[in-house]
Amino acid sequence: QVQLVESGGGLVQPGGSLRLSCAASGFTTDFYAIGWFRQAPGKEREGVSCISRNGGTTFYADSVQGRFTISRDSAKNTVYLQMARLRPDDTAVYYCARAPTCWRNFDQRTYESWGQGTQVTVSS
Repeated sequence: QVQLVESGGGLVQPGGSLRLSCAASGFTTDFYAIGWFRQAPGKEREGVSCISRNGGTTFYADSVQGRFTISRDSAKNTVYLQMARLRPDDTAVYYCARAPTCWRNFDQRTYESWGQGTQVTVSS
């Protein structure tokens, strides 16, 4: 059974850091692009970052460029999202999903096997 499970969310103060994990089962992440998305209350889900199948290409939304870093650990079949210098507007439920490839516009129609999400709250 194909499954993605997010973890690592929580409450953090502005300026702080968190690392989210996206653990895969039922398939090998090396054969797919993995994307991170987020949905804030009252807003549409938006793309945050994507890493290509071989890990050689990464994409970031302008709002997180320079603060977030996506990476993969093939041995653990897991993709990570390291988030630094967090801001209150980063507060959202964060999801991961797989796709055949990364698209710069994070076309969500190409993604499947969405996880259940993990809550990130940035507040003092």
